[in-house]
Amino acid sequence: MSATLQRAARTTPALYNGDRMTQREFHRVYERMPEDVRAELIEGVVYMASPLSVHHGDVHCLLATLLGMYAMATTGVRPTDNATTILGEDDEPQPDLSLRILPEYGGQTRTQDNYIAGAPELIVEVAHSSRAIDLHAKRRAYARHGGIEYLVADLEDARLHWIDLRTDQDLTADPDGVCRMHTFPGLWMDGPALFAYNVARLTATLNAGLASAEHATFVAALAARRSET
Repeated sequence: MSATLQRAARTTPALYNGDRMTQREFHRVYERMPEDVRAELIEGVVYMASPLSVHHGDVHCLLATLLGMYAMATTGVRPTDNATTILGEDDEPQPDLSLRILPEYGGQTRTQDNYIAGAPELIVEVAHSSRAIDLHAKRRAYARHGGIEYLVADLEDARLHWIDLRTDQDLTADPDGVCRMHTFPGLWMDGPALFAYNVARLTATLNAGLASAEHATFVAALAARRSET
């Protein structure tokens, strides 16, 4: 190896699975790495992303579409895809998806140097190779920093895990298989339709939620909060 390459090897930052770091150390190194590298810090431990399957990509895309449709019908709410989220001294995850109430509408997150700071009200992960981390370490981290609701689309079991992070309780879908979000009224997620790629039923279920009285009440409440601020 030439002297130039040796110097480059010594100065190029790197992250490795299992590294233990503070959030500040992790963030400093992560910002200097190539853009195609994805890493997370959970409970002080670095986790590097594995290659993602087409199944992961398909389910992720459907969920992102549903959150986007909900946000378009709900002023004051914003979905985010794969954004670095700064939580605390030992936690900087990059959730697959999140849905936030904007700060000016009473939300609990803010923007810090173009990153999300604080736990989004709803956090969504698509889990296969990351299943153990998503259902345990990440669940604890999101709860510890004030997350409210958590959805994990479990590709192995074709199941939506719906969790109330404030009480650490696993919630149960209604008999029709629909998870009706508490923090975002009218956001109705049809688990069986999601894993069957039944886009028509997914859309119809969400549209029914958007037409519900509870969604209209939520939209009015958000508008009132905006007026107050």
